[in-house]
Amino acid sequence: MQPRNMSMSGVVDLAAVKAAQEAKAKAEQTRAETARQGGAGAVSPADLVIDVDEAGFEHDVLQRSAEVPVVIDFWAEWCQPCKQLSPVLERLAVEYNGRFLLAKIDVDANQMLMQQFGIQGIPAVFAVVAGQALPLFQGAAGEQQIRQTLDQLIQVAEERFGLTGLTVDPDAEPGGAATAVAAPAPAGPYDALLEAAVQALDAGDLGGAIRAYQNVLSDDPGNTEAKLGLAQAELLQRVQDADPQQVRKEAAEKPRDVQAQIIAADLDLVGGHVEDAFGRLIETVQRTAGDDRDAVRRRLLELFEVVGADDPRVVGARRALARALF
Repeated sequence: MQPRNMSMSGVVDLAAVKAAQEAKAKAEQTRAETARQGGAGAVSPADLVIDVDEAGFEHDVLQRSAEVPVVIDFWAEWCQPCKQLSPVLERLAVEYNGRFLLAKIDVDANQMLMQQFGIQGIPAVFAVVAGQALPLFQGAAGEQQIRQTLDQLIQVAEERFGLTGLTVDPDAEPGGAATAVAAPAPAGPYDALLEAAVQALDAGDLGGAIRAYQNVLSDDPGNTEAKLGLAQAELLQRVQDADPQQVRKEAAEKPRDVQAQIIAADLDLVGGHVEDAFGRLIETVQRTAGDDRDAVRRRLLELFEVVGADDPRVVGARRALARALF
């Protein structure tokens, strides 16, 4: 039941790329097993919104997220903003016609799940894709913002994990088994190189992983997995020999030393302190000019790649960087 394999903290370590690769492989394996058991079926529109508790979390959310993006609505009966948000999410779940599944969790009855997701207030909305958790928004968001967030989620789920959603049949009986639309995708031309990169990471061979990702990108510059993997492997290579205590001491003593701030930001990110890393470099941009400023800006853009363009922390930092530059 416990979402132990979810990556919600933003921490970057040697297992980060491997976890993403394994999540994709697991999703593909699930779809392949579904196909072997009789192919894709259809669900009723009523099955697109489900109530989930702690006992059913592993099956209804974690396992189902290998077939379809699962959006989680944390709510409570006493929460007035929840009463505004939940009907919108339920309506959109039906309107999106199987592109995502809406799981509703009553926080009063499921305190453990609330704690595991680090919920500080409700309504709070998360997504789980191939076993990986992503915070979407907190509070009663407007419908346009919700639609934009859902569209980004669906795009990421399809591009990174091959999840195309569920087949919906208005005439299907409610309660039928939900299965994925698409059969497993054929192996791509870069699977061997991507697997080699993961194996290199497992062995601590960051240089080998970097070369493998670069080989993929030389032929396919837009390959999302390779871009993410390369950014993370290069980050880990930069900090592998650094002394964290000494780096932080120098950064504190030399606020105008560009290289000291850059390596400290790298360590911040590896330690999961995403906002600290971004804030450090944005402040350094404000204090510098010319080549120094450009070096800091380029490193910040590299860190954006590591975290992911759709992460809200990246979106906010991009705005702050624009204000610092212009």
